[in-house]
Amino acid sequence: MSETRYALNGMVCTVDHLASAAGVAMLDKGGNAVDAAIAANAVLAVTAPHMCGLGGDLFALVHDGAVSALNASGRAGSGADPDRLRAEGLDRMPHLYDIRSVPVPGCADGWLALHERWARLPLGDLLAPAIRLATEGFPASPLLAPGGEFIGSLAGARDFAAVRRAGDVIRRPGVARALTALAEGGRAAFYQGEFGKGLLELGRGEYTEEDLARPNADWVKPLSVEAFGHRVWTVPPNSQGYLLLLALEILAELERPADPADPRWAHLLVEAARAAGHDRLDVLHEAAVAPLGTAAARRAMIDTERRSPVPDAPAGPGDTTYLCVVDGDGMGVSLIQSNASGFGSLLFEPNTGINLHNRGIGFSLTPGHPAEYGPGRRPPHTLCPALITRPDGALRTVIGTMGGDAQPQILLQLVTRLLAHDQTPGEAIGAPRWALGSGTGFDTWRSAPVVEVEEGAPWADGLRERGHTVEPVEWGSGFGHAHMIDRLPSGVLAGAADPRALIGAALGR
Repeated sequence: MSETRYALNGMVCTVDHLASAAGVAMLDKGGNAVDAAIAANAVLAVTAPHMCGLGGDLFALVHDGAVSALNASGRAGSGADPDRLRAEGLDRMPHLYDIRSVPVPGCADGWLALHERWARLPLGDLLAPAIRLATEGFPASPLLAPGGEFIGSLAGARDFAAVRRAGDVIRRPGVARALTALAEGGRAAFYQGEFGKGLLELGRGEYTEEDLARPNADWVKPLSVEAFGHRVWTVPPNSQGYLLLLALEILAELERPADPADPRWAHLLVEAARAAGHDRLDVLHEAAVAPLGTAAARRAMIDTERRSPVPDAPAGPGDTTYLCVVDGDGMGVSLIQSNASGFGSLLFEPNTGINLHNRGIGFSLTPGHPAEYGPGRRPPHTLCPALITRPDGALRTVIGTMGGDAQPQILLQLVTRLLAHDQTPGEAIGAPRWALGSGTGFDTWRSAPVVEVEEGAPWADGLRERGHTVEPVEWGSGFGHAHMIDRLPSGVLAGAADPRALIGAALGR
């Protein structure tokens, strides 16, 4: 079980205690939840390159009395040419080592948009902890270290060449320069400075200077549904967040067991997730209208006692980082930032050593598909931060997880445990999980998914008896790194960081 931490004047939950500490330090300096979130994410951009960084994308929800949603996901460059990929015999976007799966990274634009709208502290103050760690060094985490020797052999990845075990010191001088440029010179100093020039060089025509000059952060209208007497919020497409909301709507009219250990509980949630997501590949794109009005029809597809004949379309494990903050005034931030898979594309911008995401794997190569790879387009995204408000609109919970296609499924379990079963954040975060899986973590919906069940979960036999193909999987990161902060009626903050992250921390003040 994860331990629930309590605080009154602010709390930060992240995958790395160094990042959580940086966030709390900003709260101590008089900053708000947005200041803390930027500082924490900047530290993660240094210490967790296997999950996130300046070469990836960002989504966020902010509650400051109302809910706002930020989409800071990048767009494909002007040189994006799906015909060229098809002529090479490809029917799916290349997963690794290919710049064409690297949209312009949106992370820095996301920080700037958040800072401009809400921050109290100068950007240089917020980035200072990350710059210090990148310059002076930080210890490799147990999750980062195992890939160090391989990653360090790749072009541009010299920062990791000497990493062999947890605790080895890593310095990232190029990332320190990029963060300093952003702090001192703003957007142009990053996207059109050392990093941007290296990206153009690496892209060899994939991007133009105009592509890098175009901001990637947009304020968008959040989505929400009623669930268990509360309202659950997420970001709209190109995010897959609607899958969480649709599954909650489907689940609402199903009679659920009182005990989450009952295999029928897992069965109903699995079926709700399958019914919500079976057509994801066909309907998710940046201009999509989330199909939240289809819950009744999808509920009718479900057999409450057996695996249903839902037509499985094709979604695998992703590497992402989620963080959340609530400050003493009740402002909440739910922020998720990602490379897509692991270190992303395994391409590194040559000047700064920033590893580049591969979020372009979400594009389609089917001619005419609404998510077809093409210039200026945003790919379908697995990232889906969430936030919960009480009936009067007050903030209840900020919550999210990494996990590729499984993110909405993990959140479905956590939200149900929290709201329907009155579990504490520690109980909900520490409980065993299931996930629909098949392959890379990004192709769940390309074939009939198996139900992966975390070791220690009580449902495996009961799910098999109901017709599911069950695969036991070792406890750990394959089932996400979820964090949440729950604001109790008293105003006390109750938070938990996922023990699966090994060095995660929920820190309060």
